[in-house]
Amino acid sequence: MVESKKKMLTYEESRLKRLEENKKRMEELNLTKLAQAVRSATSPKPSPMKKVKPRVRQEVDLSSVRRSNRVADKPAPNYREAVIEPLGRPRSYRRRDLLNRVYAADEDRQYAIERAEQLQSEFDADFPSFVKPMLQSHVTGGFWLGLPVHFCKTHLPKHDEYVTLIDENGDESETKYLALKTGLSGGWRGFAIDHELVDGDALVFQLTAPTRFKVYIIRVNQAEDEETEGVDNVI
Repeated sequence: MVESKKKMLTYEESRLKRLEENKKRMEELNLTKLAQAVRSATSPKPSPMKKVKPRVRQEVDLSSVRRSNRVADKPAPNYREAVIEPLGRPRSYRRRDLLNRVYAADEDRQYAIERAEQLQSEFDADFPSFVKPMLQSHVTGGFWLGLPVHFCKTHLPKHDEYVTLIDENGDESETKYLALKTGLSGGWRGFAIDHELVDGDALVFQLTAPTRFKVYIIRVNQAEDEETEGVDNVI
């Protein structure tokens, strides 16, 4: 037991002695200061906080900027006092009852088409024309009227244009013709409602000018009226 303690003391004394000798050698070679310099150089330095100045928003008088020479000598407009005039109210129509649609009978629809084609045959060939039977989509709901593609490509403008529809009484209605879709959109709804068009009616369109149609309406219910008149005459 005593011998082991002596050995431990001897080992500790020799270890301390070696540390002391190594320390002296490092001081002789100036290694201590060099190691401290390396540690200070490689250690990250905290970056200083940047002070951000608050931005001051300056108001710019846009009225003083006059880039155009045409208006440079004119007084700057005051947009704050400008009054916007309201648009005129669009023409309103009573919405049709889509749940109570009345569909024409096939025989009445065909009879109206035949009478329209007979009327068309009497027209001057110098004024192109076509027959257009009315469907529910033309006279209720969407109110979109597609025209014959070949007729549009041959006789109507290649770009969107306003087209005037003239009824048999000479009353005019302006509609919007969409060249890409070959049909009438804006304004057709008013024409259909004003003339009380229904499913099964047949219309004859006669082009009297590049953007003007004379429109003849063949009523599908005229077939029923003619039958009633025939019965009355027999009686």
